[in-house]
Amino acid sequence: MTDSKSMTLAELTADITGLGEQPFRGRQIYQWMHARLAEGFADMTDISEKLRRACEARYQFTLLKPVKVQESAAKDTRKFLFALPDGLLIESVWMKYRHGNSVCISSQAGCRMGCAFCASAIGGLERSLTAGEMLEQVYAVSRHTGERVANVVVMGMGEPLDNYGNLLRFIRMLTDENGLHISQRNITVSTCGLVPEMIRLAAEGLQITLAVSLHATNDEQRRRLMPVARKYSLMELIDACRHYFAATGRRITFEYSLIQGTNDSKSDAEALAHLLKGLNCHVNLIPVNPVRERDFVESDERNVNEFKNKLEKYRINVTIRREMGRDIDGACGQLRQRHQEQMPGPREESL
Repeated sequence: MTDSKSMTLAELTADITGLGEQPFRGRQIYQWMHARLAEGFADMTDISEKLRRACEARYQFTLLKPVKVQESAAKDTRKFLFALPDGLLIESVWMKYRHGNSVCISSQAGCRMGCAFCASAIGGLERSLTAGEMLEQVYAVSRHTGERVANVVVMGMGEPLDNYGNLLRFIRMLTDENGLHISQRNITVSTCGLVPEMIRLAAEGLQITLAVSLHATNDEQRRRLMPVARKYSLMELIDACRHYFAATGRRITFEYSLIQGTNDSKSDAEALAHLLKGLNCHVNLIPVNPVRERDFVESDERNVNEFKNKLEKYRINVTIRREMGRDIDGACGQLRQRHQEQMPGPREESL
């Protein structure tokens, strides 16, 4: 069965018209799913019972229910463990800010990128998510909290650009005026640095923010932390970032996880400033979130502040990410890992 939530308005309207219905019925159903956040066709009270039954027989209706929800002591973060229709588990995070609520969603169940400090990569990739499954994370969190979502970050489990087609469909549907109509400028997509896909994304005509996971200042260091660096050098990655900015006018964000004794020295800060010289960008420093299965230790507060000050000396825009959800398995993939440690599943090799 076709997932109705993954269908664009044009696709759904054409299909509904093919059933002998008027085109406006397709728009009604689409808005019920994507603007009014209906939990099933039965909720669509201005649609005839005959059409609702036809839709139930014709389409899959993706609906996520939380397996587990954890709330931080500060009440500003909730982490959701969702079961997909096939039983696979993914994570989403709701974060409350003064400027509006953000939701961080997953793009894949698991991940094949193999980054050494990430809990999502421990079990490998199980599968990519559909556009409907990505959208439904936003909708399910909104229904659960009862609050409007202002910003969406595709930075949860998985590598978004490794699920390119569904990611693009998700972005266009999330920003559709017949759905939640979230501004493209309020969407951030993270990547570990898939260079060809970054170049391709630059040509899509989007105004999203691209966040690049950097985490190192030279190729040898980055290869130890991120297997993707074996395929694309730092210079190739930085060139792709320059191309992205030139094509879109959108400033690049670099995510840099500070790991004690690995990439947090003064010389690392100087090397990073040199690497990013002349690039319109922002650096987001992240004290690495400890993962039980890894042996990385976060940088202490003094090192973090010294690193930040060194970058500012070289006129690099930089902030230290506000830590939210550390007390509720805040790192990507941790809650899922705890839940299924004894549950074997399909695995894929890392890059």
